[in-house]
Amino acid sequence: MSTMRPGPLVIKLSGSAVEAPATRGDLWAAIARAHESHAGGVVVVHGGGNALDAHLTRLGMATVRRDGIRLTPPDQMAEVAAVLAGKLNKALVGAMLAAGAMAVGVSIGDGGAVRCAKTTRYGFDAGQVGEVVGGDGRLLRVLLEAGYLPVLNSVGIDDAGALLNVNADDAAVGVAGVLGATALVLLTDVKGVLDGTGAVIEEIGPGGADELVRSGVVTGGMIPKVHAAAAGASRSGSPAIIASYNDPAGLVRLARGEAFGTRILPAGV
Repeated sequence: MSTMRPGPLVIKLSGSAVEAPATRGDLWAAIARAHESHAGGVVVVHGGGNALDAHLTRLGMATVRRDGIRLTPPDQMAEVAAVLAGKLNKALVGAMLAAGAMAVGVSIGDGGAVRCAKTTRYGFDAGQVGEVVGGDGRLLRVLLEAGYLPVLNSVGIDDAGALLNVNADDAAVGVAGVLGATALVLLTDVKGVLDGTGAVIEEIGPGGADELVRSGVVTGGMIPKVHAAAAGASRSGSPAIIASYNDPAGLVRLARGEAFGTRILPAGV
């Protein structure tokens, strides 16, 4: 029988939970309990787009998006890091420490945990926008083995030492893949993917997300969520879970091996 330590739960946070952490003490307490309950621990990855937009506006800097992608001119990268790696990350770490978690704030590029490079996936120059291209996760494993809860912002570092702005969803997928996560948990404002009767679909197999969209079971704003989760599962090799941040106790249940939200399986599982 294998004695390998199970992978962590990688939890992607966004929205008001990130930008107003003082309002979500119940969520931080649940994450702290999940970190204690799950043998592989918990890793949190966060974004902060709205706070970044507001910060740039105060400085008189324009926020420009092209095909849904935030462009990051070199002169804005320091401000991106100031918000994501500074203000927001430290506020989240403080909130989790207050909830009893041994939280440590780091960037995905620290220690080479997640290797990043300037993206080439678009047909235009997005500036200092990065993408995950590998990594060994040793720093994160050291922290987890010592009982710490890593809280990661999505500022990457390329091989030349330049800072990069990585989409937080992509960062979470990269972290899950590097660490061999038990699951990638995407917390949102819905309790999961619902069937025609309004009940949560507990599990969706490989390719099942597309079928649910084609059949009309999944509609509206849930379509991009399901597609993103399925893509994340495929790229990370870990199941992706869509669940609600309004049910913090569900994270504790998940850490104990119980069902929570909708689990979307990658190919080969």
